[in-house]
Amino acid sequence: MRTEYLKDCRGLTVSTSNASALAAYERAADLTHGYYVDPLAEIDIALEHDPHFAMAHCLRAAIAVMSSEQGALPMLAESVAAVELLGARADERERAHAAAARAWLERDFERAGRLYGDIVLAHPHDLVALQTAHLIDFYLGESTLLRDRVAQVINEWSADVPGYGYLLGMYAFGLEETALYERAEDTGRRALELNPRDPWAVHAVAHVMEMQGRTAEGIEWLNRTAPDWADDCAFAYHNWWHLALYHLELGDTARALELYDGAIHPRSTQVPLELVDAVALLWRLRLRGVALGDRWRDVAQSWAQTPEGGFYAFNDVHALMAYAATGRHEDVARVLASLENHATEADTNARISRDVGLPLARGIAALVDGRASESVEHILPMRTRAHRFGGSHAQRDLVHLTLVEAAFAAGDFARARALVSERTESKPSSPFNWQLAVRAHEALADQQRAEACRMRAQQAVASQSVRRVA
Repeated sequence: MRTEYLKDCRGLTVSTSNASALAAYERAADLTHGYYVDPLAEIDIALEHDPHFAMAHCLRAAIAVMSSEQGALPMLAESVAAVELLGARADERERAHAAAARAWLERDFERAGRLYGDIVLAHPHDLVALQTAHLIDFYLGESTLLRDRVAQVINEWSADVPGYGYLLGMYAFGLEETALYERAEDTGRRALELNPRDPWAVHAVAHVMEMQGRTAEGIEWLNRTAPDWADDCAFAYHNWWHLALYHLELGDTARALELYDGAIHPRSTQVPLELVDAVALLWRLRLRGVALGDRWRDVAQSWAQTPEGGFYAFNDVHALMAYAATGRHEDVARVLASLENHATEADTNARISRDVGLPLARGIAALVDGRASESVEHILPMRTRAHRFGGSHAQRDLVHLTLVEAAFAAGDFARARALVSERTESKPSSPFNWQLAVRAHEALADQQRAEACRMRAQQAVASQSVRRVA
């Protein structure tokens, strides 16, 4: 007869009868939901108490999936195998977790997301499965699913269910990525009323302010909430990255570099998610002509020390940016060859590489090599398909910014003006967008319009300053 299993804090059966193992698992799950350190250490404690605790192995597998790292695959394989070896001793839900994680291991990211989503449909309170599916949706650029996967089960939750704040934080981000900004902000703020230490909810509200051009409010928001999320948080670097973007918007490159050095990339790391943000900020600064010292060299070397390559094109393209910026031509060629090879395969990353990763990488390499017209040809089609690449609207803006700069470098000023007009129309409160407009009109010798745009840029800066004082 099977030993009677315990239930977790949300009433879901887990394959252990050891209360100490369950307590360690609950601590690990909560740290995972909040992106705090160190859930893996708590999982180790759970497995010390009960090596056959399947859900502890499942949580470790989910953490590996959510990392999007090729380097996490050995831990993922070990965790999946451990659950599979348990057979019927694992609960049905836990076996479903292992199947979903195996799909990711086999590089079928879309199937992995679907299987984790199926777990949520059957068990709406499985927050681990929901969070994992949510991040897979993010990595695949599935903006609608970021919202609707949570919407499918939100009515099964209430404030009485532990972790409800985390659910609302995820929902807020999905609402923001589908341009439902008012609801997104309201939902994110409600999540933080329940749990002020939820960095994902803070992040969702920051995204709303970014998309609406509320730069001064965004600076105030992140600075004011930082005491709640900045310490021992594995996600803090990304919120600091958003703060740096706000300062860039106002032309305060010195503050952006301070944030880079002190919080975004304070030390060498081989964590791809952190390196992506480091590259994304340095590239924006490069496009603005800011002197960066040895920062690129450190990031490129860090990428070279990771096991990444051919697993997730989003990571590979950011690595290529670092290699291109530092003249590591052999590494650029290696990444391009890897993207070309994997684009012919049948897995999810092959589709991402074909649709976005490879043409974008070629465009970036061409721009750095001085082949600006070729860069425009590669990147121009990405404007309407970049979402297939993964990431958020704010992250993917790098594609448009690079295209604008390639158009300027190619002397294609009419195209540059058109692209910049898109930006000023979508975010007229952006000082930087108006500064780009000044460049475009000056390049076309339209001094009257350049002066009008210069005034709009000054008004935008003054407007943000007034808001900050208020």
